[in-house]
Amino acid sequence: MLESNYTMPSEFLLVGFTDYLPLRVTLFVVFLIVYTLTVVGNMGLIILVNISSSLQTPMYFFLSNLSFLDISYSTAITPKMLANFLTSRKIISLSGCALQMFFFACLADAECLVLAAMAHDRYAAICNPLLYPTLMSKRVCTCFIVLAYFSGSMTSMVHVCLTFRLPFCGSNIVNHFFCDLPPLLKLSCSDTSMNELLLLIFSGIIAMITFLTVMISYVFIVAAILRIHSAAGRHKAFSTCASHLTAVTLFYGSISFSYIQPSSQYSLEQEKVVSVLYTLVIPMLNPLIYSLRNKEVKNAVKRAVEIKCAPS
Repeated sequence: MLESNYTMPSEFLLVGFTDYLPLRVTLFVVFLIVYTLTVVGNMGLIILVNISSSLQTPMYFFLSNLSFLDISYSTAITPKMLANFLTSRKIISLSGCALQMFFFACLADAECLVLAAMAHDRYAAICNPLLYPTLMSKRVCTCFIVLAYFSGSMTSMVHVCLTFRLPFCGSNIVNHFFCDLPPLLKLSCSDTSMNELLLLIFSGIIAMITFLTVMISYVFIVAAILRIHSAAGRHKAFSTCASHLTAVTLFYGSISFSYIQPSSQYSLEQEKVVSVLYTLVIPMLNPLIYSLRNKEVKNAVKRAVEIKCAPS
């Protein structure tokens, strides 16, 4: 009965990182550069995959979708964060907050599933090369992507609907630089144990299923690679997996720190730093991780440049 007396705020105030103006300007410049590199790098990778005939394979199909997800969930957070660095009143509307939470949660969950699909692709290519065209057909790859977006949409919709039905106790100050679930739950004056349990269950299930998929795939991959007699062959097989393993470690490590832990151990200040890692830094690094040691991508870039520079 008491909860009905509380009204939903029409807007939220985002605390961000600091109120010290020179530091805010510095962070604005740094994060603007990082965001620009994220968009340019990932968009370049998407374009390269679509125009290069040598990259029309399931692995690069998943990689282009991963780049799209990196651009999308970084864009759900960063533009508003950059704008707030330049204003003293860092507000976001109720609908804007709900949309930001929905898109970020949806796209982050989808990225977990795409990373798992990429591990399955490497398993099929190395352990079952003869069955690879069947195991990773265009239809199968499309189903993986549809499942990723559908799963992300459903779980994030549940979180958003349950969160914005909670009563808030007058305070609309979010101790974060975007509308994330844990800091919003701290503003509620009702019992949020069910929300926290669902967050732990959904995040835990998606993280554990996808992480186990990745680990089991790589157990079989390593076993298959060790049976290769040629050192050059083993090196080539390992090199095709190194980039993906690096991306998986960075992404799962940062996401797990933020969401798969009891609320009693949750530190908002620590979480802000980790959030910068998975909303800004990792999306910027992924194109570099997947291209610097990848001969196919390097060769595709060279061919694209040669075609562009060739006299008409």
